[in-house]
Amino acid sequence: MAREYNHQEVERKWQAAWERDGVYHVSDSPASASAYVLDMFPYPSAQGLHVGHPEGYTASDIYSRYLRARGTTVLHPMGFDAFGLPAENYAIKTGTHPAKTTQENIDNMRQQIKRLGFSYDWEREVITSDPRYYKWTQWIFIQLFKHGLAYESDAPINWCPKDKTGLANEEVIDGKCERCGTPVTKKQIKQWLVKITDAKYIERLLHGLDTLDWPESIKTLQRNWIGRSEGAEIKFEILNPKSETNSNSKAINSKQYITVFTTRPDTLFGATYMVLSPEHQLVDVITTDKQKKTVDKYKKEAAAKSDLERTDLAKEKTGVFTGAYAINPANEKKVPIWIADYVLSSYGTGAIMAVPAHDERDHAFAEKFKLPIVQVIKPARVMPAMNPPMGSAAAWGMGDSDLEYTCWTGDGQMMNSGKYDGLDSVEGKEKIIADLEKKGVGRKAVNYKLRDWLFSRQRYWGEPIPIVHCEKCGNVAVPEDQLPLELPNVEKYEPTGTGESPLAAISDWVNTTCPECGGPAKRETNTMPQWAGSNWYWLRYCDPRNNTQLADPEKLKAWLPVDMYVGGAEHAVLHLLYARFIYMFLYDIGAVPQEVGEEPFAVLKNQGLIMGEDGQKMSKSRGNVINPDDVVDKYGADVLRMYEMFMGPFEDAKPWSTQGIVGIRRFVEKVWDVGARTAPDAAASDDVLVHGTIKSITEKIEQFRFNTCISDLMKWSNAWSGPVNQSEFEIFIMLLAPFAPHLAQELWSQLGHDSYIAQEQWPAYDEFKIVETEITYAIQVNGKVRDTITVPAATDEQGTIQIALQQEKVQKHLKGEPKKTIFVKDKLVNFVT
Repeated sequence: MAREYNHQEVERKWQAAWERDGVYHVSDSPASASAYVLDMFPYPSAQGLHVGHPEGYTASDIYSRYLRARGTTVLHPMGFDAFGLPAENYAIKTGTHPAKTTQENIDNMRQQIKRLGFSYDWEREVITSDPRYYKWTQWIFIQLFKHGLAYESDAPINWCPKDKTGLANEEVIDGKCERCGTPVTKKQIKQWLVKITDAKYIERLLHGLDTLDWPESIKTLQRNWIGRSEGAEIKFEILNPKSETNSNSKAINSKQYITVFTTRPDTLFGATYMVLSPEHQLVDVITTDKQKKTVDKYKKEAAAKSDLERTDLAKEKTGVFTGAYAINPANEKKVPIWIADYVLSSYGTGAIMAVPAHDERDHAFAEKFKLPIVQVIKPARVMPAMNPPMGSAAAWGMGDSDLEYTCWTGDGQMMNSGKYDGLDSVEGKEKIIADLEKKGVGRKAVNYKLRDWLFSRQRYWGEPIPIVHCEKCGNVAVPEDQLPLELPNVEKYEPTGTGESPLAAISDWVNTTCPECGGPAKRETNTMPQWAGSNWYWLRYCDPRNNTQLADPEKLKAWLPVDMYVGGAEHAVLHLLYARFIYMFLYDIGAVPQEVGEEPFAVLKNQGLIMGEDGQKMSKSRGNVINPDDVVDKYGADVLRMYEMFMGPFEDAKPWSTQGIVGIRRFVEKVWDVGARTAPDAAASDDVLVHGTIKSITEKIEQFRFNTCISDLMKWSNAWSGPVNQSEFEIFIMLLAPFAPHLAQELWSQLGHDSYIAQEQWPAYDEFKIVETEITYAIQVNGKVRDTITVPAATDEQGTIQIALQQEKVQKHLKGEPKKTIFVKDKLVNFVT
């Protein structure tokens, strides 16, 4: 009878031993080759771990254990992203202070993580809400402020009515709050922003992606979010702002301009009107008295809409005429200036030249309001047989006017464009820009979709922004020797909804003295976003107890950059973009050593989503949530670890299966049972199996193909019957150890070893012993398998075919000579009759 495997006893025993002996603690100055393996740290949810957490953590743990066995010193830390809306909302819901609930949640999650046997160096734990940590988050903000990259602005922001706080553009998904799903509105309040769009950084953020070993889908998302586009800035001179004349004469003594950015300067002659965003600063300047009431009403209506509503292509276009006109610099024609909510102040210049013949939104707008539509680009007429590339000289044919279309948005041949008629539009674009530059009304330009990073939150549970406001000196940074500026302990921390943080009501904390002049001043009452603490945490792991600097440069040199970063794809834009920016900034000011480079994460791996057994995303409402604690209690931590790796490719979404986890438990019990029947003199398995498995698992761990690693171990175990050679079994459990560390350690101990298997050397394989001595072929007749043969590996094609022909079962179905023979080396012979 098989002996019972008591996973709870075994796992408690070895977790206590590992912690007692500091098995996974690493020194600050590694003597051997080093690697930094990092997990995206969790925020301390009241629900604790979900089954998605162990998936990523197990993968990074397997990789870390493997590297250690290969002689590499590994930094593998863990901490908690503790500030932010989720923690505060839970505190409000339960009526408990967020400091208390956050600490309770951290203690619970830490214990859950430890139960899974991950090889973290817990002595390096960081918690972003700890003043000893956020002292340095505040220090980073002050450096941004000193370098002109953190600034205060009174501008419209995304506002979540439920969370009662401003949101960065990246936190708005499909027009809704990324956290709670509430439709986002606009609100005008004073706020802090970080200039992530600064010219010194934006191109580096874009081109740095080319150097990274990241999933291409993640890099594409970042490129699209940055949204680089090339085109031209063009200045349209405004006619006298208050004139309501219908004259075509140019403005006299006004010399005011509307600047637009366009990727299609080749369509300039087709610009028949202009559109400003309702928030554009020139709207009030140019609107005529006659149109003021209508314009003001429209501005108010637009302010109540989200950006998603405003830019929805399917919605009917709305807008109003300002009463003002501008001059098209290409043809000197007067064009009316409208405002419309489909133009956003946050993109480009907040103004567009409208070309209704060649832009779908402009076309719909022009048709509705009966504005001129002038075609200036005609599409290439391509003969199907010739199919020359669009824009090539060969593409043009006679009779293009019979091509029917309502709005051509592609390239083509210029028309109705004066001296540029007949030019390919790509060539015409360059010539028009050059001529505009000569006239001083245009230039080549690059535009970006990316906006500056909103850094203010009108909430309590976040890092205080270390700025004081002085009427005499303006905005002044808190002196660095006075950091951390701690969050005051208050009873009322609910959001006000007024645009002010709850901190604004704490007069004793708000009222202070100016660090520069000593006069009365007030503290900034907005707090930082959750991303503030998570955009540099991996640096602090390198030197977590340093009280005098963010981290010792020598320790940063020892570990940076992060060699392997593992986490969910949901952070593709927000966290990864912000983290790269802050790291580049710290690199530029010398806080990150020049030797380590300006990109923080060399390799990124994303785990796939674990779905419920019904194939749907896990949620309480569906009743398909799996609690990892329940799995560990019933089956064991090693079983949960192995099952999550065995479910499928690491990066793919996959459904949970109770039947699947039972199968892994049976495998664990089988290995446990084999441990009782090993013998030094028992026959060993075939060299090809042993050395082939070592090689396969070695390569697949490096490729994060963990599911096939476990398959390899299962295949090996299937070869055993009766007594198992002890030396062979020791190799087996060394390979098993990264996946099931508790089971492997217990078996290692039972085999008489007093060392930790985690500190043993990874098994080596011999390439010469992997070479097959015999090959098994499937023999087919007309595609159906009729027999198999095993021949020496050195047997050539003709020799193998002759042996196959001699088989009785094959002759029975051939009934004569085959008409054709198909030979696939090392696999099959197929005779076709």
